[in-house]
Amino acid sequence: MIEPERKSTFLEVGSQKTRVFQAGSGDVVVVLHGWGGRIESMRPVIDCLSGSFRTIALDLPGFGESPVPTGVWGTADYAVFVRDVLTSLGVERAHFVGHSYGAKTSLYLAATHPGLVDKLVLQASSGLRTPPSMKARVKRMASKAARIAGKFGDPGARLRDAVYERIQSSDYRDAGEMRPILVKVVNEDFSELLSRVRSSTLLVWGSNDDALPLSHAQTMERNIPDAGLVVFTGAGHFAYLDEPDRFCVVVRHFLGAGAGG
Repeated sequence: MIEPERKSTFLEVGSQKTRVFQAGSGDVVVVLHGWGGRIESMRPVIDCLSGSFRTIALDLPGFGESPVPTGVWGTADYAVFVRDVLTSLGVERAHFVGHSYGAKTSLYLAATHPGLVDKLVLQASSGLRTPPSMKARVKRMASKAARIAGKFGDPGARLRDAVYERIQSSDYRDAGEMRPILVKVVNEDFSELLSRVRSSTLLVWGSNDDALPLSHAQTMERNIPDAGLVVFTGAGHFAYLDEPDRFCVVVRHFLGAGAGG
């Protein structure tokens, strides 16, 4: 079990401090949480892997207990930071298991630093953009209208704020200091990077993922040279939490550790 008050430490790389948790021994597996997450949100994955691997998990900068980074980071900045943390820990090569934004960061590392990434597990990875839906286009028009209304005194400002409150995503609403970073990373598209991934890649997706559709997984499977897709029927965006035992078995098998803990 994770007991961060006793087992996690803080590292400073450059001028950025981050919280790191390590457990187990053997080949290294790096576990990266999604947007809004923290080390503890990946606990089932860490518990699954730490019996057979040296498992390293981070609070990515701006999440958990790691301070918000200076400047507006993109995924490239997060990836380089993760690389530098691993270098400081003496890690030259590792498997990566990531969820959502953590998976996107892992994907970027695999495409741009192939010597660092051995096998790659992407659970509901972000990183692809698709044409906006009708709902998204309506929200965009409403946002533009609200911005114009906000220029006309207090009534317009109140209308603008009310519209923004209705249409903004929960991630955007809750982002706080991280909002500029969220806007930047949401607008990234890594479609052109997929063919550069040389790592054996396992894609795990929930069939009912309403944040990142299954079609994204299918695109990644087609374009990553050595990729396979496992769909968890009925699971959502957090498939690793919806079916933790199955996720553990599938990932351990893929990483060559067998089904046991």
